[in-house]
Amino acid sequence: MSQKPQLRVNLQGNENVPWMERLRRYALLVRLHRPIGILLLLWPTMWALWLAGEGQPPWVIVLVFMTGVALMRSAGCAINDYADRDFDGYVERTRTRPIAMGLVTPKEALGVFAVLSLLAAGLLVFLNWPTRFMSVVALLLAAVYPFMKRYTHLPQVMLGAAFGWAVPMAFMALGESIPPMAWILFVATLLWALIYDTQYAMVDREDDLKIGVKSSAILFGRYDNLIIAILQILMLLLLFQVGNLAERGWIYQLGLLSGAGLFVYQQWLTREREPKACFDAFLNNNLFGLAIFLGLFLDYLVAG
Repeated sequence: MSQKPQLRVNLQGNENVPWMERLRRYALLVRLHRPIGILLLLWPTMWALWLAGEGQPPWVIVLVFMTGVALMRSAGCAINDYADRDFDGYVERTRTRPIAMGLVTPKEALGVFAVLSLLAAGLLVFLNWPTRFMSVVALLLAAVYPFMKRYTHLPQVMLGAAFGWAVPMAFMALGESIPPMAWILFVATLLWALIYDTQYAMVDREDDLKIGVKSSAILFGRYDNLIIAILQILMLLLLFQVGNLAERGWIYQLGLLSGAGLFVYQQWLTREREPKACFDAFLNNNLFGLAIFLGLFLDYLVAG
C-alpha cells in the first residue's frame, strides 16, 4: 500500500470555522470549481429534452432540469467523497479533497448531500406526478453508485444509470410516456459514462491497484483502449438510430460525425496511457456532448 497521506488533519473543532470559510469548503466538496461532472450529466438531459419537446421544450422545464442536474451532481460529489473518505488520501489525484484534507467532516458531507437532495426535490413541484415518482430512482442511484467500486469492477455502469436516468425522466415530464427512442438514448448515455469514466479511471489505475479499489480500467487491462473504441462505436450507432426514430436530418448527422472525430482524438490521446493525457481525454467528452447537442439543436431549428 502507498504511503499514508501527509495532509490528513484532526477533524475536531470544525464547528468554530466561520460560515463563509465553511461554505467555501462545501463548494470545494461539491466541485463547483470543476464543473465537468455537471456538464457530462447536462448534455444527455438536453438531448432528451430537445427530442421529447421536438425542438421546442418549455423553457420552465428546461430550467428545472438544468437546476436539478447541478444540484444532484453536487450532491453526488458529496456522497462520493463520503464513500471514498478512507481511500482518497492514498490517491495522488484525490488526496487534496476536503475530507482527505480534514477541511470537511464525513458528517458534514452527509449533511451537504441531504440538503442538496432536498433542494432538488423541491423542483419536483414543477413536474408531473409520474416524473416525481421516477425521481426516487434517481436519488437511489446517486446514493448507491459511490459504494459500488468496493463490489464490482464496473461501477461505471451504475454511474451511467444514474446519469442516464434524466433521459426517461425528461420524456415523462414532457410527454407523460417513455417511447423506445428514450430507452435507446438511455443505453447510449450509459455506454458514454462507461467510456469517459474508464478514461478517468485510467488516471488512477496504479493507485487503485495498490489500495484494492475496483474499476473498469483495471478490469479491461491492456485491452482498455480497444474496449473503449468498441463502446464508442456502439454509442454512435445508438445515437444514429435515435436520429432515425426522431426523423432528424443532415445537421444532426453532422453533429454525430463531429462526435466521431472527437472519439478518434480521445483514442489518440490515450494511446500511451499517460495519466494526464487520459484525463484530457475524459475532459474532451464535454465537447462530444456539446457537438451532439448542437447538431440536434440546429437540426430542429433549421427544420422549423
